[in-house]
Amino acid sequence: MSLQAQVLDALATVYDPELDEPITELGFVGSCEVSPGADVDVHLRLPTPQCAPNFAFLMASDARNAVRRVPGVRGVGVVLVDHYTGDEINAAVGRGGTFDDAFPGESEASLDALRELFQRKALVARQGRVCKVLLDAGDTHAQVVARTVAELPEGIDAERCVQLRRELGLSYGAEAPALVAGDGAAIPADGLHRWLRRAQLIGLSLESNGGICRGLLEVRYGVVDKTNQEVAA
Repeated sequence: MSLQAQVLDALATVYDPELDEPITELGFVGSCEVSPGADVDVHLRLPTPQCAPNFAFLMASDARNAVRRVPGVRGVGVVLVDHYTGDEINAAVGRGGTFDDAFPGESEASLDALRELFQRKALVARQGRVCKVLLDAGDTHAQVVARTVAELPEGIDAERCVQLRRELGLSYGAEAPALVAGDGAAIPADGLHRWLRRAQLIGLSLESNGGICRGLLEVRYGVVDKTNQEVAA
C-alpha cells in the first residue's frame, strides 16, 4: 500500500465529533498530498466558514495526530481553509498546541468533556441501529438484552459501538452486554422500548445534521453528496 493510501486510511479514522462520521466520508478532506520526501500536506474544508471553532479544532488536531502515527511519514501539515478562525486554529495545530493556545481564555470547558458528550450521543444512536437490526431479524426484547458483544451483528455500526465503548471506558469485551446504558450496565428488557425510542431520535438528529452539512458542502465546494446518490439509486 502506498504511503498516500495509508495516510488516507488514517484520515478515515478521524470522526466529526458532532456527526460521528469520518471526515473522509463527509467530504471534509479537500486535498491530501505526499511529497517524495514523505511530508504530508492536508487541507480540510468545512460546510460553512462559521462552523463551530471547537469542533473544527478537534478535527484538525485529530487529523494531524492520525497522520503523524503513520509509519514513514516525516512531516505533517494540516490546514483548515476558508474558516473564520482558520488562522488561529492552523497556528495552534501546526505547533501541536491546544484549543486554549488558539483562543486564550475563551474556553471554559475542556474539549475532552465536549468530545465525551458527543461520543455518548453517538454510542446511543449506533446502538439504536444495532437494536433495530436485531428486532427486525426476529429477536424478542429479552433476547436482545441477553446478547453479548460477541453476538453483535456484523457491520460498521456494531464495530463503531465497540470502539466508542472502549474510548469511553465502558465494558466492551466479548462477554459484555451487547447494548449498554451510560454507566455500562445492560439495558433491562422492560425498558428497551423506551430506550430505543430515545436512541432513534438521537440517531435521526445526527443523520439530519449530517445531511445538512453534506448539502452545504455541495453548494460551497461542489462536493457531490454520495448519500443522496445512493438513495436515489
